[in-house]
Amino acid sequence: MKALVVKNTGSWYQVRTEDGRTLDAKLKGNYRLKGVKSTNPVAVGDWVLAEEDRESSPLIYEVEERKNYFVRKPSNLSKQLHVIAANLDRIFLIATVNYPVTTTAFIDRFLATAEAYRIPVTIIFNKSDRYSEEDREYAEAIVKLYRTIGYDCYLISALKDEDLSFLAAILKDRITLFSGNSGVGKSTLLNRLVEGVNQKTREISEYHNKGMHTTTFSEMLPLPEGGYIIDTPGIKGFGVFDMEGVEISHYFPEIFKFSEGCRFSDCTHRKEPGCAVRKAVEEHFIAESRYRSYLGMLDDNSEGKYRESQ
Repeated sequence: MKALVVKNTGSWYQVRTEDGRTLDAKLKGNYRLKGVKSTNPVAVGDWVLAEEDRESSPLIYEVEERKNYFVRKPSNLSKQLHVIAANLDRIFLIATVNYPVTTTAFIDRFLATAEAYRIPVTIIFNKSDRYSEEDREYAEAIVKLYRTIGYDCYLISALKDEDLSFLAAILKDRITLFSGNSGVGKSTLLNRLVEGVNQKTREISEYHNKGMHTTTFSEMLPLPEGGYIIDTPGIKGFGVFDMEGVEISHYFPEIFKFSEGCRFSDCTHRKEPGCAVRKAVEEHFIAESRYRSYLGMLDDNSEGKYRESQ
């Protein structure tokens, strides 16, 4: 039978069959021996083929070809990737400029990863109802920055009906991954967008101004007007993986654009003469924060580091 993976608990998978049944399935014993280079060969959003057995749970024996997938590098020393979700139309990166702070370094690493896997990203800055005047000015500047680069970017409050209606229209009939740091309000957004979900929410730590995980496993949630949201556990940070040094600049659209004017085709935009990228930074055509993020990713790539969001 053919089925869609809608939840992953680590040891088993919840799948929805083409005839509308929801079943708990497991991987066939020898599936992991096929040389899959990820910690999880099956991810939420995958279409799979499974053998039904009246005596036990269905066994997944094949994953159909993915149109795309989104990954992160585990924080341990594993050289394998972790597939967060597959077959996506878009990612909503939920962020906040305060309560807690989402750093631009984290946003830039996230965007570069999505660029590498050719998945469009919409950046949603949440909790605008809690922002001070200074917070709001900074948020509006950040929104302008990412819009100028070419990303859809919005400042919203999960508590405002008009903001929720706007997001619902974007989400309709699409498969959208919700991701971001813990505490940015993903669960609150989901509770308002998807009737009956009742995701757990938790106040951020006032002392550390950081969020605490409330979502444990990835799950695909059907939207009332059509489409799905894939909810994921909060992400702390991103390691650089599966990217060559020079290639990293390709995933920063504005850096890639200006790099065409560099004297050397393999310019790393550090100290080489005739670097058009450094000149663009000096002339404020490229944001200094984005350039610093790019250099940080170059450094981590050479050292094999995993970096958290702060």
